[in-house]
Amino acid sequence: HIARCALVATCAGPGYNRNGSAGGMFRFGDARFHGYTGSMRLNRPIVGIAPTPNNHGYWLVASDGGVFAFNAPFRGSMGAVRLNKPVTGLVAFGTGYLMVANDGGVFDFSNKAFVGSLANNPPSAPVIGIAPA
Repeated sequence: HIARCALVATCAGPGYNRNGSAGGMFRFGDARFHGYTGSMRLNRPIVGIAPTPNNHGYWLVASDGGVFAFNAPFRGSMGAVRLNKPVTGLVAFGTGYLMVANDGGVFDFSNKAFVGSLANNPPSAPVIGIAPA
């Protein structure tokens, strides 16, 4: 079993947050600590992290689509939905976030217009992340 982790730069300076698959949070440089899921029993491992636009908080996402908000607004999650493939990434978008699944499916929890998803036409290789344009 390979442990997964996610890494994200802070929005306002030299630093970054790194989290482990069990939910531990590690900060480097000027990154701020707002909380972690290390003391919770998770259904699935944490696979992504995204900072809030103002850098005053962050969201974590588990592979089942569950979202954990730390000093950040909770916009919703896919934790209670049976997914075709696991979630593999998370990115801040507008005042919320987008998450992507292994098959290219995108789940939009933002205030911006939905642009699209590859879920109906999955790529030949697994999708492992998402980034804003």
